Amino acid sequence: MKPRKRGDIREHDGYQKIIKSCEQAKKDGYRWLWIDTCCIDKRSSSELSEAINSMYRWYHNSEMCYVYLHDVDERAFPTEQDFSKFGRSNSWPEWFSRGWTLQELIAPKKAKFFNKDWVSIGTKQELKSTLEDITSIPKEVLINGQVLRSTTYFQERPCIAQIMSWAADRKMTRVEDRAYSLLGLFGMNMPMLYGEGLKAFQRLQLEITRVSSDHSIFAWNPKGQFGKY
Repeated sequence: MKPRKRGDIREHDGYQKIIKSCEQAKKDGYRWLWIDTCCIDKRSSSELSEAINSMYRWYHNSEMCYVYLHDVDERAFPTEQDFSKFGRSNSWPEWFSRGWTLQELIAPKKAKFFNKDWVSIGTKQELKSTLEDITSIPKEVLINGQVLRSTTYFQERPCIAQIMSWAADRKMTRVEDRAYSLLGLFGMNMPMLYGEGLKAFQRLQLEITRVSSDHSIFAWNPKGQFGKY
């Protein structure tokens, strides 16, 4: 790579995020760091499929998950809706509007949030009440992660419709990801077939009905909408 080209890359936000996260991991005493945006070779369909089917487990088994909020300037986590600042993402930081970040929020046992300057602005444990307000996900689910697959922490396990409602308004780059991003939450495994469109969600429904008698699943259509699919 030419020196000038290398220098240009180093100015990109994505490159700086990698550098800063490595610095933070070293500061926190961790030897290894995994970053979803650069540690998956998306040119390989087999590697991509393995990663998507394993990602929830990877997040859950991590010692710590770093959440970088690029659009938060303040040195404190936002606790109130701000339509003027976050109007394009339902009045909260953009990270909370993306589909794949749902499992990134639920699965890790520990998560630490940073503002755009990499200043720590709270942990998942500290912010659980605010996170519940933002996402409608019960605090018990946010803290325990695996509660979606057991009744250890709940008298009543969240129904399938409730779980899907957490993802309903989140944005996806590809339509298939509305289904693929939910695999880990339901403990499912499926081959990735990009290009199948809405059939991906139908396949997910079929896989869930094989192991669950919860009929609330039929309240959701492939577009992620309740009742009016």
